[in-house]
Amino acid sequence: MASSDQELAPLLDKNGVQLTVDGAIATVTLNNPAKRNAQSPAMWRTLAEAGQLLPGSVRVVVLRGEGKSFSAGLDRQMFTPEGIEGERSFIDLARSSDAELDAAIAEFQEGFTWWRRNDIVSIAAVQGHAIGAGFQLALACDVRVVADDVQFAMRETSLGLVPDLTGTHPLVGLVGYGRALEICVTGRFVLAEEAVSSGLANLAVPAEQLDDAVRDLAGAVVAAPRDAVIETKALLRGAVDRVYDEQRGAERAAQARRLRDLAGLGE
Repeated sequence: MASSDQELAPLLDKNGVQLTVDGAIATVTLNNPAKRNAQSPAMWRTLAEAGQLLPGSVRVVVLRGEGKSFSAGLDRQMFTPEGIEGERSFIDLARSSDAELDAAIAEFQEGFTWWRRNDIVSIAAVQGHAIGAGFQLALACDVRVVADDVQFAMRETSLGLVPDLTGTHPLVGLVGYGRALEICVTGRFVLAEEAVSSGLANLAVPAEQLDDAVRDLAGAVVAAPRDAVIETKALLRGAVDRVYDEQRGAERAAQARRLRDLAGLGE
């Protein structure tokens, strides 16, 4: 995110993923700009490991990509018969049993699931291309701040596949079914202005201001009382699955916990 982050000794640095922690703010960096941060199963496993290594003191996780592109998506070598060294190619995976194939995809998804944990707020800082798996990784986060050169695209359908790295649920929730379908089946680019107006991104800024904007947002989150942020995030995440009266009840229960805690009467 910033030069100060890069001076910190990383807790994790392998397979194109680096994790650094500075107090309450962690930064996960995709750091293979020579390949536009193309993704592989090894990267997905390392992203899952990053979530497991987060200290309990972390309240905000910033996700960023080095170079001109956030992530250009899946490493296309996975589609070749030889695949990526040390990994099963997609062709090989397709020959697996139903249970083996399901388990393999589930393992891939693990790198995309922990970003919405209630005890953290995740912020994706997205510049340049965020395509396919890159788009879905940005969608895995709670909030997206984008540079004015951002280009989101979901290209899986055009390759004969579907988005399977947890991106479909947040995409429909953010932009609605009709627009989500159109974005996925056409594979077109979504640029910064549309990303903000459609709800896909929270804020767009000039590329040179991206790090500062994300730093300001992370600081504002950390400034709020931690337990109140956790309860609020849990309330909002659960709202989509509750009817109105259920949500009212959830609000009451959460507020009762907060009031008792503030009064020193919490468990």
